Amino acid sequence: MKIKLAKFSKSSPDIKSAPTYNETEFALLGRSNSGKSSFINSITLNGKLAKTSNTPGKTRLINHFEITTDKGLFIIADLPGYGYAKVSKTTQKEWQKNLENYLLKRENLGHCFLFIDSRHGLLDNDMQMVDWLILNKVPFINILAKCDLVKQNEILKRKKEIEYFTKTMCMPFSIKKPIYRDKILDFIEFNIN
Repeated sequence: MKIKLAKFSKSSPDIKSAPTYNETEFALLGRSNSGKSSFINSITLNGKLAKTSNTPGKTRLINHFEITTDKGLFIIADLPGYGYAKVSKTTQKEWQKNLENYLLKRENLGHCFLFIDSRHGLLDNDMQMVDWLILNKVPFINILAKCDLVKQNEILKRKKEIEYFTKTMCMPFSIKKPIYRDKILDFIEFNIN
């Protein structure tokens, strides 16, 4: 599958104000600073499409991107990161409520991509998210991000651990290794309507 055009569509605070699509949507979930923005830029071959930051908690809205390919259109929804962020508990609870609402009620949602930092593996808040996704029957796969920062044998070990715990596939990813990008695009192509 080849990307022809990728563009930012809209930032929305909640599902009510989010744009409506008929095309399959893939939602990106993960801790703050888990590599979701870099993933968007790498997948689309556009280094400036999604804003990246070293400061956790920068994504505070639901950001939609429209990706046109030679096989059709699909949507990426970048959701606010969970875990560490310098915001009040009230704001964090509001994010959590909006996130759950979105994942349960978004009609065109295909799969969620749950980002796990390969340097740390599954942490407590990742495991809570996995439990919630399984309990609510929200389809997801794991993206083992930042694989260029750990050794190959560590990647394989983490991948195995994550697949065992989550009972679903885990795909390694690094912005520096195009083979990972191709495999994820194959997955997307197989799962778009």
